[in-house]
Amino acid sequence: MSQFALIACRVPSETKARVHQLAEREGITESTLLRQLLDVVLRTSGLDALPAMPPPERVIRDARLNVRLEPEDLRLLKERADARGLAAATYLSYLTRSHLRGTAPLPKAEYTLLKQSVEELAAVGRNLNQMARAMNQGGFSEVPGRAEVATMLRLAEALRQHFRGLLEANNRSWRAEDGAAHRRP
Repeated sequence: MSQFALIACRVPSETKARVHQLAEREGITESTLLRQLLDVVLRTSGLDALPAMPPPERVIRDARLNVRLEPEDLRLLKERADARGLAAATYLSYLTRSHLRGTAPLPKAEYTLLKQSVEELAAVGRNLNQMARAMNQGGFSEVPGRAEVATMLRLAEALRQHFRGLLEANNRSWRAEDGAAHRRP
């Protein structure tokens, strides 16, 4: 079975009307008529003598898909995309990927912020490890007391809860059943 590809072009409305009339007269669709015309032109063009073109070396990643939406759906799409600071097409691409792969994507800006926060937490962890090592070796003249340690633990727990909430809000925001799905997490 051969693969099909789409060839599209814009023509004046008069040309479109003439193609439509000819297709109706022949009892075929406009698409079939154009395919037949292309076949005739290609058969008579002498292109058979030309060497076949090699296949492209790389697969094109940015495949395009045209989607028709109802006006109200388009309005909602634009609102939700704007709320995330994304173009409507990018937002729709994220939604599709999310649905097909069963994941809740983080847009690049949100991902970057979360990654920076995780790096900051790692730095806090390294500092705590250095403090613990110095305390074990007797390097601190003043050891943090219970209050300081309790504060550090509360901070770590609060950050963990914050990240958990961010991820849960992100997951919720990509599901349509949440009435507030279009708001930023």
